[in-house]
Amino acid sequence: MAANTDNSADAPEVTITQALVYAIQLQQHNELDSAEEIYRRILEAVPEQGDALHFLGVLQSQRGKRDAAITLIRRACELIPNHADCYINLGNVLADSGRLPEAATAYHHALALAPERGDVFNNLGVVFKLLGRWEEAETSYLRAIELEPDATGAYNNLGLLHASRGHIKEAVHYYCLSIDKKPDNPDSRRLLGVAYYSLGRVSEAAEVFEEWMKLEPDSPVARHLHAACSGDSVPDRAADDYVEQTFDRFADSFDSQLQGNLSYRAPELVVDALERARPGSTANLDILDAGCGTGLCGPLLRPYARQLSGVDLSGGMLIKADARQCYDALTKGELTAFIAAQSRKFDLIISADTLVYFGPLEAVFAASRQALRAKGLLIFTVEQLPPERDETGFAINPHGRYAHGHHYLETTLIKTGFELRSIDAADLRTEGGKPVKGWVVTAQVQ
Repeated sequence: MAANTDNSADAPEVTITQALVYAIQLQQHNELDSAEEIYRRILEAVPEQGDALHFLGVLQSQRGKRDAAITLIRRACELIPNHADCYINLGNVLADSGRLPEAATAYHHALALAPERGDVFNNLGVVFKLLGRWEEAETSYLRAIELEPDATGAYNNLGLLHASRGHIKEAVHYYCLSIDKKPDNPDSRRLLGVAYYSLGRVSEAAEVFEEWMKLEPDSPVARHLHAACSGDSVPDRAADDYVEQTFDRFADSFDSQLQGNLSYRAPELVVDALERARPGSTANLDILDAGCGTGLCGPLLRPYARQLSGVDLSGGMLIKADARQCYDALTKGELTAFIAAQSRKFDLIISADTLVYFGPLEAVFAASRQALRAKGLLIFTVEQLPPERDETGFAINPHGRYAHGHHYLETTLIKTGFELRSIDAADLRTEGGKPVKGWVVTAQVQ
């Protein structure tokens, strides 16, 4: 296979192996277009080249094209059946696609080939947890630790397993073990802080985040969570770098975590509110999904949309949203700034659990008012501020999200030119085994 673009007689011939190594290097540096071109050229020359099929499948997964990825990696597994990594990556994509029993089967195939791979037991534990097979999940995590005692991921996952069952003290034990193994691991400190504030030990959570800040002075996540727990230097809204880092990191597991573990309901709630406000609407609305994330609202909104746009700060999330093929346009940008740059462009702006990262809402409401056409709708969810604190308007919670009061929402919407249609109480998700109380708000341009 000649991969050199020089057509002279002296141009060196590049072997399949050399081309494959180069493509993998490009892929590792996120130069996906160039890597894909080489993989496809290899497969034109040798259609059954298993490694090229495997890595092209992984690349399609990186692009959010899960079905294509599964097809390619399955074929690679057939061609190179003794390659454990093929089955591991197949399991990863299947798990990311919510096809959990198939993912477990793929991981078992990998373990039959590589029984000492602690990372595979860890992945298998994650799948069992999502399936609600708690004992098998715990056994898998413990085996992962036995095989790789210094790997912190399984300790953290054991903690998360206990936390999801309401055993927070046991979770603290495993997070502390993880920190003992690797003191500079930010995930362990974040999880330990979360566990402490879940126990009501908010000052101890603040101390954990303060220690994290000492280790990583530039960490936006440590800074934000410390402010949330300590009350010091609380920002008006979550900083852009906090949002980007947090959601880029969780883009791959976001859907399964929200829908599987947290019983996430916000997309359905906002679309139900739309149906009540515009019963029987057909595909005649220009809609903005503000803070679209991985696009969970996209399939629900598409039947109502003439044009469906999305905006989000997280590039990782937007890759996932694009793969749903629901949106006509997706933009990476800060929500308020993006909306403020529009003028009478939308009939509907929806925002499912995004304004929970804002304290004051005046600016985003005012921007939305200008971006909406006559009689346009703004529908969003936020978390409830307890009634006894309603006079404060809004407040940050230890988990880093803001809660808002009924009176504040009503008066601020009216002040910024909206007519309030409804504020309905609802459970947005579960967290720590308890429902997260929220508001589903519908407002219309006056």
